[in-house]
Amino acid sequence: MSALGNQALWDLGRGTGIVALVMFTITLVLGVLTRSGRPVPGLGRFGASDVHRTAALTGTALVAVHVGCLYLDPYAQLRLVDLFLPFLGAYRPLWQGLGTLGVELLGIITVVSLLRHRVGPRVFRAVHWLTYAFWPVALLHALGNGTDAATPWFRGAAVVCIAAVGLAVAWRVAPSYAGRGWHRTPRKVAR
Repeated sequence: MSALGNQALWDLGRGTGIVALVMFTITLVLGVLTRSGRPVPGLGRFGASDVHRTAALTGTALVAVHVGCLYLDPYAQLRLVDLFLPFLGAYRPLWQGLGTLGVELLGIITVVSLLRHRVGPRVFRAVHWLTYAFWPVALLHALGNGTDAATPWFRGAAVVCIAAVGLAVAWRVAPSYAGRGWHRTPRKVAR
């Protein structure tokens, strides 16, 4: 492959990883907000659900491209074993291993989410809690292994992602006041 092709693989691998992190931040924020039982301003319940699902699937596709590009890129030097067994990589094994662990968590979450109606609500909910582990693992991977991690624009993007998740969690756990027109609606699980 030419040097230009290698550079394209490297750039596409980096870019898709960063955009995937943003997509998963959107997914997590919307998941936390909709779980509160309160309407998401500007989206409503169904709109939030659609954007949540679309961002999750887009992020998953971007991770597939991210991993594929970096596997094919001779500069990244990923081995087949690095795609499946975390913490064995030659370059920054801890940070690369977090990426591998993140891909494995994402795979489990994605498969169970796609089979949601077959596995039942209890299994789906239990596995869906893994997103609270997946997102920080992906963020740490990007901060520790990303070649753009030291740049101001990436640090700014990471701060925005962290702030968005933090604000969503704060909103979720904040008491709701009926006097302000907000109330929590308990979700019913079909049995």
